[in-house]
Amino acid sequence: MFHVKAVPALTRAGADIPFKRLLSSRRLRSSTSATQTEPQDDVGAKHDTVNMEFPGQQRRGGRDGTTTTAANEVSVDFDQAQGAYKSKDSLELLRSLVVFKLCSYDFLVDKNKEIMDLGKKILGQRAFDQFMKMTFYGQFVAGEDHMAIRPLIQKNQAFGVGSVLDYSVEEDISQEEAEQKEMDSCVSAAEKESIGKDYREKKYKAHKQFGDRCKGITGARTYLYADEAKCDQHMETFIRCIKASGGSSMDGFSAIKMTALGRPQFLLQFSEVLVKWRQFFTFLASQQGKDGMEALEQRLELTQLQEFLTKLGAKGDFYGWFTGSKEKSLGTIDMLDWNSLIDDRTKISNLLVVPNVELGNLEPLLEKFTTEEEKQMKRMLQRMDILVKHAIENGVRLMVDAEQTYFQPAISRLTLEMQRIYNKEKPVIFNTYQCYLKEAYDNVTMDVELSRREGWHFASKLVRGAYMYQERERAKDIGYEDPINPDYESTNIMYNRCLDYVLDEIALNRNANVMVASHNEDTVKHTLGRMNELGLLPTDNKVYFGQLLGMCDQISFPLGQAGFPVYKYVPYGPVNEVMPYLSRRAQENRGFMKGAQKERELLWKELKRRLASGELLYRPVY
Repeated sequence: MFHVKAVPALTRAGADIPFKRLLSSRRLRSSTSATQTEPQDDVGAKHDTVNMEFPGQQRRGGRDGTTTTAANEVSVDFDQAQGAYKSKDSLELLRSLVVFKLCSYDFLVDKNKEIMDLGKKILGQRAFDQFMKMTFYGQFVAGEDHMAIRPLIQKNQAFGVGSVLDYSVEEDISQEEAEQKEMDSCVSAAEKESIGKDYREKKYKAHKQFGDRCKGITGARTYLYADEAKCDQHMETFIRCIKASGGSSMDGFSAIKMTALGRPQFLLQFSEVLVKWRQFFTFLASQQGKDGMEALEQRLELTQLQEFLTKLGAKGDFYGWFTGSKEKSLGTIDMLDWNSLIDDRTKISNLLVVPNVELGNLEPLLEKFTTEEEKQMKRMLQRMDILVKHAIENGVRLMVDAEQTYFQPAISRLTLEMQRIYNKEKPVIFNTYQCYLKEAYDNVTMDVELSRREGWHFASKLVRGAYMYQERERAKDIGYEDPINPDYESTNIMYNRCLDYVLDEIALNRNANVMVASHNEDTVKHTLGRMNELGLLPTDNKVYFGQLLGMCDQISFPLGQAGFPVYKYVPYGPVNEVMPYLSRRAQENRGFMKGAQKERELLWKELKRRLASGELLYRPVY
């Protein structure tokens, strides 16, 4: 039998946070942008000028395609070397050229850790640290602590570029240690003791061969769970980062990772619940002949739903779940209404049940949680609450980074719940969407729709993604569907599709916000072109741009100087403790610098210009 039981609400920071059920109708969204594509990289890209309009213009546009032309236009030139590098002295330009060139040699990149270890032995720690500050560390890291990074942050801000502070220290441990930590922290006490039925899906279980989440990752730092005290230390580190961001710049961001704040076991299990619950809705939609439709287009007829579940042997008034508290029923529900059934729960362990269509009942993912495990889960949510409150007090926005797909549904859901609470007046918390995922568009559209229904500020960062090779290998070896788009071009299409959807939403409803986090010049040009079509002004502060410190200054600084909100991801931390970050950055830059020659060409162009004009000793003035 399919038994229905009452479901209580997540509790965090000592307060109950009810999740609302809303049945309001939505506006249909256009998906015509899905056919727009862009080249795979900056290779061969056309480096033309993009025109944007500024205050004083009279131009508005939207999905109906109607616009009026403005008289005032301002151009953003991504080929102008002098303007792009006027915040840099000549030694900084030379350092960039040297570092980028070194990053293009496979041997140096592949053996970078061994070379750095040898350098420490030969030079000694102090001389090695100084050498790193003159080269790789100086290129990609702002400084050792929140005081040391201020000059760079303030200089960048003077030239129109803000900061997303990112404390980049992480443990440098062996693969064996990482695997052991992962298995200890992702397997519950009940699972370790259980010899009975295993309800867990492979994707959402810990697997030792993929326990080292640092392995194969080039663009993101990794936190491995040790104990609750370590999570408290991470929280305090993030608080210091938030305060440093508030004290160093206006309207700054601070980046955080959910896996730093608690036991990842909870994220695994909650992700499985969310995904299975969504899959159950899709199954029910297929029974009503609505398979193959986009997520928000699927609406279940409640009467048919009740009849079908009754045939399965289910007990309970499903119709009443959605209509009992409503004066008037629409008679249908969509995915957001369905997801709201997970909302009214008070005990976290009650979340961990999933529907089994074949057996016709609700199956527990675990037989039980220990009291300590319950406390650990609540503490993760409490830490998140504390960080958000510190961000608000310091005038800082929080950027919640994306992580692996087996953690991400829970991370996104918890981030969304914080947005529902704290993004009512303005965008404080930004969620990250990885567009190399097949489900990226559905995730974006559902969250935008929920924000519209409930009246809070949707705030997003769009990235292509940092875990592709690890995700694909894990899916293949363990045996589940690859969650990544089949090729880079598909990811480009997905990125543009998600971006266009959010830009359309900004034009229609000023409560949406997006950071275009990309080093791809074509992506930036596409964004500027769409802003132009829709009449979105840079001074609206609804569309942001983001690049990493030390990379793509020829994009960041022209945008900033033209008045667009643009930000650098600014890593900082002691030299010896950011080595894992620098090692990954070298690997990431290898492909980037092999494929894109433009940045080096512009750096040489500006150095030659300064030499010819007698400005080789140029110092930026601000």
